[in-house]
Amino acid sequence: MSEKNNDGRKATWIWYPGDFEIRLHEKASVRRRARGVMYPAYWRLDRHYSNVRFRYTYETAQEERIAIAAEGTFSVYLDGKDNYRSNAEALTLPAGWHELVVSVFNDAEMPALYIEGETVNTDSAWEVNSYQNDWVPAASWTFDSPDDRPSKFRLAVAAQEPKTIDFRDGYPLLDFGKETFGYLQFHSITGEGTVRIYYGESLEEALSPEECVSLDRFDASDAAARAQGGVYALEEGRAFRYAWIHADKGVRWERVSLLYEYVPLEYRSSFECSDPKLNAIWEMSLYTLHLNTREFFLDGIKRDGWVWSGDAYQAFLMNYYSFFDLDVTRRTLVALRGKDPVTMHINTILDYSLYWFISLYDYYLYTGDFSFIRQYYDRAVSLMEFCLAQRDGEGFIVGRPQDWVFVDWADLDNSGAVSTEQLLFARSLEAMSLFASLMEDAASASAYGALAEEVKEAALRAFWDEVKGGLLHHRVDGVTKPALTKHANMFALLYGYLSPERRRSVIRSVMLNPDAPRIKTPYMRFHELAALCESGEHDYVRREMLDYWGGMIDLGATTFWEEYDPSQEGGEHYGMYGMPFGKSLCHAWGASPIYLIGKYFLGVAPTSPGYATFRVAPNLGGLAYMKGTVPTGEGRISVEMDRSSIRVEASSGTGVLTFASAAPPACSEGEARARGDGTYEVSIEPGITYVIAYEAATIP
Repeated sequence: MSEKNNDGRKATWIWYPGDFEIRLHEKASVRRRARGVMYPAYWRLDRHYSNVRFRYTYETAQEERIAIAAEGTFSVYLDGKDNYRSNAEALTLPAGWHELVVSVFNDAEMPALYIEGETVNTDSAWEVNSYQNDWVPAASWTFDSPDDRPSKFRLAVAAQEPKTIDFRDGYPLLDFGKETFGYLQFHSITGEGTVRIYYGESLEEALSPEECVSLDRFDASDAAARAQGGVYALEEGRAFRYAWIHADKGVRWERVSLLYEYVPLEYRSSFECSDPKLNAIWEMSLYTLHLNTREFFLDGIKRDGWVWSGDAYQAFLMNYYSFFDLDVTRRTLVALRGKDPVTMHINTILDYSLYWFISLYDYYLYTGDFSFIRQYYDRAVSLMEFCLAQRDGEGFIVGRPQDWVFVDWADLDNSGAVSTEQLLFARSLEAMSLFASLMEDAASASAYGALAEEVKEAALRAFWDEVKGGLLHHRVDGVTKPALTKHANMFALLYGYLSPERRRSVIRSVMLNPDAPRIKTPYMRFHELAALCESGEHDYVRREMLDYWGGMIDLGATTFWEEYDPSQEGGEHYGMYGMPFGKSLCHAWGASPIYLIGKYFLGVAPTSPGYATFRVAPNLGGLAYMKGTVPTGEGRISVEMDRSSIRVEASSGTGVLTFASAAPPACSEGEARARGDGTYEVSIEPGITYVIAYEAATIP
């Protein structure tokens, strides 16, 4: 039962946990348009519960008047008495100890409730039930007035003007200077006729009326009639840089502007170094991620504009090293998981279900938020039960005929048991073992942990090839095929699954082998370069970032792309999926330098949940100097480094600074402890600035 009295805490809208995110996800998943035609997500879209009831037990010394608002139709019950039923928008509650229950029905939007009184107010102390399970704590967010209803939630907007207006074939071509998202606005539009708009992330796309992905068409006289304050705004937002506007003769307007739509985020990280191009890569990565941070972490804002688990897994990690916005993170995790029963993998992709478990584990590590884990633990259990039912005779997880075993956009044969999936499966089981332990379910924690070890050992035994020096790609009918790819080897490095000897072999024979199949997408470059950083190859990674992401900048990119192939030329860069402009030129997974720089160059990472403890292992990777800040929940860690000194300061938590020096270092605070092989460490306490003079072992 809920608390007797909320002591006058401020009222807020409440609802069944997860329903706000699920309803919002349903709306977002059908917004995509391809040349004006709806392009809905092709997986099951779950719905909110339409019929729920809320309850609260209060105790007051005197009667109290409450105001009631609901998203939907409602009825009120007191002490379980049906004859007290009421649907009044204001009631007087009797004094004493009583149970208040409110039933709300809404089949169009999520049922929600708002009650405001002197002491009786809706908040997290209330409970909610969907008539099929136990009472659970009600969910809420920032909707704290009767008119601020959850169904009215919208992102923020701000006015933008085009940087230039040119004319092509007599029609105005607007250039907003860089990729953006929003609603075009026509000021003082007059006349009769049709206005057609062709959008482009590239100039070539905007100038291709027959091939551009996004377009709009409206009647000028209708627009004038619907204008607010003389301004007509298009109803649907678009992702673009260029807009080419074709209007019939006689149609006029004063000017065209943009309502830029965005999530207000605090840029809580910083980075600056001796290489101007790497600085530009950092800034463009932040902007790319911000554009794709909306109601959820999306893949791309033009195409698809959907919530994909594999894309979100990377966006979560980038977010921890940039904005540290947990509202978007939690919304995305809840929306991806959806509701029971589980009948298909998340996004229909086997690996994407596994990324969800790992994302939940990362969330707990970076935030320490056990309450969120507890709230969604049951859904993690049911998803894992679904995965466990999909193992072959050797215990490996495999795809069903209706599943998509993705791995990467590459020419891969993913039949049978794929080695990458087994390592993700083992990591997911490790995450479930931790969650079960947090839930004080020792038996499940032990079972998940034992199975994780079993899967890991079986995979390393079945897929390792001594001659090729790495893990082979897949196994069919009990026979491991000879194809060698980098994918499983990257995850084996990242998760620490290899012995020191095998680790060295993978780095030499696979990761740095020019004859190994090359990875082309930023999606897997994320994991590839992280694995190389874990192996100390920071200088190589720096050069790869400059070449790969810098290559996009050299081609005029203002945000990072879904894919980049340096061998392509001209308009070839924009094509994908059989469409000349099918490639997303603003794709969340293209922002991975945020994560690589924050975790591996500045070297900051939590070693216990919520940054209670952390490590700082800065590495210049060939730079002359660098400095930056990494958010740690409510706090931050600042790092500066050049070839002779390191400066570290943390606002909270305790940590360890690790670095290499050719000679014993000198510390302004604390003491440097030798670890062998020229490596030293210094304990970091909050609020103290540590300055270490060291001698670089090598100077590039």
